[in-house]
Amino acid sequence: MYTRPIANPANAHTLHTALTHIEKRLNAISQPTPEPLPDIDTLLNTATQTTSPPLALTHLCTTFNLTPFERNTLLLCAASALIPYFPQLCIEAQGSQQYPYPTFNLALNLFGNPGVSFGGDEAMNALSPTSPLQYWQLVNTEPSVPLPISPLQLDNSILLYLLGQPYQDTQLMHLIQPLDTPIPPTLQPSHQQISDRITQLWQTNPNSQDSLAEPLVGAGLVTSGNNGNDKGKTRPYTLDTPQSNLPIIQLCNTTPSAAAAIITTVASLLNRPLKRLEAHRLPTSLQDVSHLIRRWHRDAILTQSILFLDCQDFNTSHTPHLEALCHFLKAIHTPLIISTPQRLPSAQRPFITYDIPSLTHLEQLYLWHTHLGEITTQLNGEIPALAAQFNLTETDIQAACIAFHSDIAQLQTPAKPKGRKKPTTTDTAFPLSPLTTHLWDICRIQSRPRLEDLAQRLEPTATWDDFVLPEPELKLLKDMVNQVRQRVKVYTEWGFGQKSNRGLGISALFAGQSGTGKTMAAEVLANALRLDLYRIDLSAVISKYIGETEKNLRRIFDAAETGGAILLFDEADAIFGKRTQVKDSHDRHANVEVSYLLQRMEAYQGLAILTTNLKESLDQAFLRRIRFIVKFPYPDAASRAKIWERIFPKETPTRKLDYAKLGKLQATGGNIRSIAMNAAFFAAEEGKPVTMQHLLDATRQECAKLERGITSPEIQGWVK
Repeated sequence: MYTRPIANPANAHTLHTALTHIEKRLNAISQPTPEPLPDIDTLLNTATQTTSPPLALTHLCTTFNLTPFERNTLLLCAASALIPYFPQLCIEAQGSQQYPYPTFNLALNLFGNPGVSFGGDEAMNALSPTSPLQYWQLVNTEPSVPLPISPLQLDNSILLYLLGQPYQDTQLMHLIQPLDTPIPPTLQPSHQQISDRITQLWQTNPNSQDSLAEPLVGAGLVTSGNNGNDKGKTRPYTLDTPQSNLPIIQLCNTTPSAAAAIITTVASLLNRPLKRLEAHRLPTSLQDVSHLIRRWHRDAILTQSILFLDCQDFNTSHTPHLEALCHFLKAIHTPLIISTPQRLPSAQRPFITYDIPSLTHLEQLYLWHTHLGEITTQLNGEIPALAAQFNLTETDIQAACIAFHSDIAQLQTPAKPKGRKKPTTTDTAFPLSPLTTHLWDICRIQSRPRLEDLAQRLEPTATWDDFVLPEPELKLLKDMVNQVRQRVKVYTEWGFGQKSNRGLGISALFAGQSGTGKTMAAEVLANALRLDLYRIDLSAVISKYIGETEKNLRRIFDAAETGGAILLFDEADAIFGKRTQVKDSHDRHANVEVSYLLQRMEAYQGLAILTTNLKESLDQAFLRRIRFIVKFPYPDAASRAKIWERIFPKETPTRKLDYAKLGKLQATGGNIRSIAMNAAFFAAEEGKPVTMQHLLDATRQECAKLERGITSPEIQGWVK
């Protein structure tokens, strides 16, 4: 007799009763007895009538509307999995060594309607592909074997569920992961409003009976109605049948952590389990996607789960992946929330989209004060500067505060700085205290974008004292610094941002021939603002494929938005130039790319800079949309002399350098730096300080590289 212990006592009693009865029935086939066996329905009703909550077997039968024959076939398969000597029982009952396993023929013999052809309609319908046993893959068969004699095997996940374990589909575990939904996190008001709207929408959807106020099984996946010979019994729809009007929720333009917080809150408020699927892990075969959906539908019905589809790393330009995603969205009919950087294509069912806003300035201030705690008083009221510059999520702010608290003891211990450059009188000092500056650097590092394939991060070393530029242009650069620092006060506190949200980004064009200091100026700004600097080669970003350039630009701006890094778009001539007459779709799209870049620059929370060697080639209509235009002139003799004075680091030994005479050489700042460095190598090899002779040798080398000659007046008096 079957005596194997089972984990859950209530389920154990029911299964023990059922499996014992099935064993007796099998024995009765090979060893008939005069006494009639009791009816299994009566036995199960007696075993389950006082059980609350419903047993796993009861819930499974009710949820998938199993007929008594289907339920008994399921139990026959459970017996095969749980009774060690079951193969011998099958051989004896079926009279053949070829069948040491349960089959539909055996089920018909055991549970079919005696005296009726093929066991009756109920038994025959169980063989249909649309029957719950097969459609929901509760019982698996061998496709290459005729169905009546095919081995029947209970799905492992269903077996564990019958044993009282929480349901978890072993075939989905590598793709779909359960997420904890603890007490809902405290969202900030702008995000809590969206969470509340989603919760309300799903609780009281007036256009559908699929509201989550009702059990998920009522969402059309299993529905009652006349289906052929079912005589009004409940049968499942097939996956290509429209089943649910419950709208898909789409969260756009959001960071992964902000979306996860909103989705977790929704699941907690609805008291539903939450599971996550990364969209880029979807199979590309549509047949595999259909299999995945069916397995997920079964999971969702049994667990009442909400699915969180994470599309943050999904590549919409990859056609097979996009087709698989579209098929998935069209076919899924359970509660679904999507997190995506951009809107996904319609799935021929209701899509409700929410653009998730960044936390407001006041919300960020509140989070900074909350997570910093008492240390806030030591920061001299400088927290608004952090909230103004860094557009962080609550998770980012919390992580930054944890790192700051771990460093605070060391920061408060007086220590003599080593090897740091002392600020000079002309340097624009960073306007925050040492403690806040350290927290600022934590935020800057934490918010660095992932742009390795599209941008190069530069380590800015140049300061105002290293830089030579005419006073009007120098003033423009300092005005740019001031506008970046004061934009929150002007836009938020003084209301300019409420008047209009257009043109609030701080954009600049640096125009001048190569070597006149455009990149160095960007370094000076990054140093003054203590921000990261990224150089983007626009010629590498531009794609010949329509739409790809905008996609690359979107990635750059979206990734950089959090930390407000300075974006330096080099060689703007590659994308700008005179607006051409539109002759074909490529000309039209080239103008679209330019407009998109300017639009993103105007809205960017940081500083975006374009560089060009040919300002005259740029269309005036585009130039009007740029806030600062800084011209970098070819340096005159006086400017060149100043550049020579500042080009050598203080550690470099020099002897009798005449900067006035050096200034007569026709060269840009970039050429002067190259000459100075080569001269330093000549001097280092000789073990001597840098002299005018070394500079003359380096000048000849540089001019030979540039394929230009040197006039006598340029080097007159350099050496005797």
